[in-house]
Amino acid sequence: MTLPAPVAVALAAQLREPHGPAGPLLGPGLDRGNRRAIVEGVTALRPRPGEVVADLGFGGGLGLARLLAGVGPAGLVHGVERSVPMLTLAARRFRPALTAGTLALHGATILRLPFPDASLDAALTVHTLYFLDDPARACREWARVLRPHGRLVLVFGDPVAMTELPFTAYGFRLRPVATIVDAVRAAGLRVTTHHRAGHGAHEFHVLCARPCNSG
Repeated sequence: MTLPAPVAVALAAQLREPHGPAGPLLGPGLDRGNRRAIVEGVTALRPRPGEVVADLGFGGGLGLARLLAGVGPAGLVHGVERSVPMLTLAARRFRPALTAGTLALHGATILRLPFPDASLDAALTVHTLYFLDDPARACREWARVLRPHGRLVLVFGDPVAMTELPFTAYGFRLRPVATIVDAVRAAGLRVTTHHRAGHGAHEFHVLCARPCNSG
């Protein structure tokens, strides 16, 4: 697939943070394009009834829907997103869950989470790592909010495969997988499982981790 450079630049900026008049239009597309990655990530996270979990950078909101189904009416899902259009869409889409108190939305960066230490049973982030200047800092912050037996799932595109996409040359940081693994370990987490899924330019990694002091 090829795109004129101005179009690729604009698309990359929207994928980084949906904004402006085009921002709201991106939500359904994010859910469609990222569906398999989100489903794989939630499956790996294994949200359980009654748990407190978070989707970090929830985009179009499909991950929120899946997590809400997993934790049920006794659980709580936190959605963290800095894009105003995505927050607005989620507030409309999930109004019943917000009213019921099973969902809380936060307009915040995933580098500075609005949660106390050791407050989450599990956290998921899908296709966000390319937009972070310092993945090690991010992993430390995500580890901070996990309970001692908590789980963290990172889903990210294969850095070699993603070079086939025309927009990743504009602002995407495609780091070696080993760099991400090192960042996770440096944050005091241990990798429990790691597998690949998808194919071609859309191949991605699903990395699961827990605090090193967990059983």
